[in-house]
Amino acid sequence: MENSFEERMRYERARKKVKAIRGYFIHLFAYLVVNGFLITSKWVNLQPEQDFLTFSTFSTAFFWGIGLAFHTFGVFGILLFLGSNWEEQKITQMMAGDARENKKWE
Repeated sequence: MENSFEERMRYERARKKVKAIRGYFIHLFAYLVVNGFLITSKWVNLQPEQDFLTFSTFSTAFFWGIGLAFHTFGVFGILLFLGSNWEEQKITQMMAGDARENKKWE
């Protein structure tokens, strides 16, 4: 009985994680589509005396991007880019590189 309870709990955690990842990708898609549309429409409707490269052109993408970054870290965690065991992998890689360098000079 306890095993099935643990199995259901693991299933629920996995289901919630998958739902959070799905929600993140929907948010990312909406960000790309809406901001692409806004920036493109600004560029298409540009008057000759207007400058395209202003903060107002990209302000929505900038501030929404901050929110998207927080959503990214909320779903994938702060170690998204480095990974949880990044330091150990990098140490192993550097030690292997040092061993190869030492063998070259022997």
